[in-house]
Amino acid sequence: MRGESAARADLPRTDDLRTPTRWLLHGGRPTTRWLIRRRFDVHVLGAEHMPATGPVVLAANHIGVIDGPLLAIFAPRPAHALTKIEMFKGLLGGFLRLTGQIPLDRFHTDPRAVRTALRVLREGGVVGIFPEGTRGAGDLDRFHRGAAYLAMVTGAPVVPVFMFGTREPGGASSSLPPRKARIDLVLGAPIDVDAVPWPRTREDVAKTSRLLRSRMRAELQEAIRSTGRSLPGPLPVDQREPDPGGGVTESSA
Repeated sequence: MRGESAARADLPRTDDLRTPTRWLLHGGRPTTRWLIRRRFDVHVLGAEHMPATGPVVLAANHIGVIDGPLLAIFAPRPAHALTKIEMFKGLLGGFLRLTGQIPLDRFHTDPRAVRTALRVLREGGVVGIFPEGTRGAGDLDRFHRGAAYLAMVTGAPVVPVFMFGTREPGGASSSLPPRKARIDLVLGAPIDVDAVPWPRTREDVAKTSRLLRSRMRAELQEAIRSTGRSLPGPLPVDQREPDPGGGVTESSA
């Protein structure tokens, strides 16, 4: 089995990057979980689907402003989530960096963010990503290709994660659920993706992305059936963000 250092020298290379900070992400999770659970009734279902070791891509639907922190804090293993760069300002930005979250420019090509995520995976860590690209209905109608690409480069399995209850129906993009609201994070069965050596074509990535989307939508329906939960529906019209993906997304059509 090839070592981590050899993998980091593969294209795209990641041996010139630092691994994101880990100490607060790993050591601070018990305290942060306790604090969050004082406000919300958070449950993690399907934790047995999370591989205990090795690289994992957590691919989650995105309905509310607290999805990213919940993914990093409550996933069975600490996750470095790709987080929109707009969040990395002031005290919040400092906290996100200390917890090892990865800033992502969603509207421009961001090779550093991609390579940083690959570094984490090549070291056997966990990366969180929201394939929809922005908050919305959470139904995976739009599906960006980043999860497929990360999995194809590293051979990491993709574990679906579905958020329920992080935004109330009709709630604004930045709204929080009411105090003591139940929030469920439901993990689905891992989706195995074969590593594809350099060069990987756009067609290869698109094909894998379509497969992931199909599998995740089926898992989403199963999560809705098994939990009795529902998605909150679309954001109010004046709260919807432009889709950052341009021509690199799949739609339900």
